[in-house]
Amino acid sequence: MAKNSYEKPDYWSQKAFSEGYPARSVYKLKEIDEKFGMIKKNYTVLDLGAAPGSWTTFLLRTMDGTGKVVSCDLNPLAKSVKGDNLTFIQGDLNAPEVRSQIKAAGPYDLVVCDAAPKTTGNRTVDTARSEQLVEMAVWYAEAMLKNGGNFAVKIFQNGDQQAILRKMREIFTSAKGFKPEACRNESFETYLIGINKKG
Repeated sequence: MAKNSYEKPDYWSQKAFSEGYPARSVYKLKEIDEKFGMIKKNYTVLDLGAAPGSWTTFLLRTMDGTGKVVSCDLNPLAKSVKGDNLTFIQGDLNAPEVRSQIKAAGPYDLVVCDAAPKTTGNRTVDTARSEQLVEMAVWYAEAMLKNGGNFAVKIFQNGDQQAILRKMREIFTSAKGFKPEACRNESFETYLIGINKKG
């Protein structure tokens, strides 16, 4: 018998499978887009920490063959994730050569990051690792978004969330936290949203 909801398919997992997405995380991005209007046709979008590819798939479907999606992860995307307007870069997001490849494919209208660290079960360690990923994603957003561009990143809730939001408010007209309904009840993840990168 399953010990918790992570060990059995829930409503969102079953829905993702039936709709052809590699993971349930797609519905978090869908909710973010519905609330904040993040994705538009003809956008150039950067998906950081993209594997297995649910967010990339949603971006490709939403833009309906227009624009371009650049996805990057240490791990490959699921074989089902493909598109003529998809560029996948496999590698470490902190590596200079990967940063150069990503920069060359930009600039971007939208940067999204659903990356999560390898969790240890120690909340202090896991939130610290999550914060490092968020800081990296914020760097990408600041360096590679067009003026007026938007940003969404996952973070494990902790005391430093407000410090990151303060930093984001220097970069964006608006920055706020948002927890989609598709997050598991026991999860301590949430999302930080940056709207309208300042010139």
